[in-house]
Amino acid sequence: MNENAPQNFDATDLDRLHAAVKREKPDVRPGAEPTPLWVFIATMAAMVIAGGYLGAYVGGFSFERNSPFDGTPEDVRPIDGDKGPELDPFQLAMKKGADVYAICGGCHGVAGGGQPGAIPPLAGSEWVLGGTERTARIVLHGLSGAVQVKGATYVSAMPPQGALNDKEIANVLTYIRNSWGNSGSMVTPEMVKKIREATASHAAPFTQEELEPFKDKNIEGPIPAGPGATAAPAAAPAPAK
Repeated sequence: MNENAPQNFDATDLDRLHAAVKREKPDVRPGAEPTPLWVFIATMAAMVIAGGYLGAYVGGFSFERNSPFDGTPEDVRPIDGDKGPELDPFQLAMKKGADVYAICGGCHGVAGGGQPGAIPPLAGSEWVLGGTERTARIVLHGLSGAVQVKGATYVSAMPPQGALNDKEIANVLTYIRNSWGNSGSMVTPEMVKKIREATASHAAPFTQEELEPFKDKNIEGPIPAGPGATAAPAAAPAPAK
């Protein structure tokens, strides 16, 4: 038989030839080999372990505690026992009061400067730094008519903010009394509650004349922290030996 003679192939032979070619694995160029399955499994296991560790030990995330925009560190005061660190009540009131002040800032200004002839300033104001009972009455029931502030006359009307709760009012009063160069004692929710109850029957906004008896009157009650604090700060724990 002549091996050089042309071979006759039918359709079946071609199908077998094509099937054999398809079974051949293509050549893979160096560096392009597929990633082994065990690498994916190991990576997923590491991610699960890392996620569990972070969830258990980072202490949680919240905007208030981890905001990069708040440059004022929290005033943390160590206390005895197993309770861990505790926020200073004054610093906490200042932080919360800044949030409530967003309601007031539209009129009184971000820096507490007010508006000439219309809205009195809060920065350096004798009304803000005077008796806490007067400012509490104003926030609860509003203010109308002409008022004298820092030697200037302002004619406008402040709407009542009695819809705020006692803690919110206390926080914002503490905030304005200790911002923009002001320095005043802290106002507590218990103090605001006293004035809310004492003025419950007062329906209209106050006038300057009505508030004159309270311009130097502070609401009675303990001041837990900050300027004029009446409660001694907790002692720091003794160093471990």
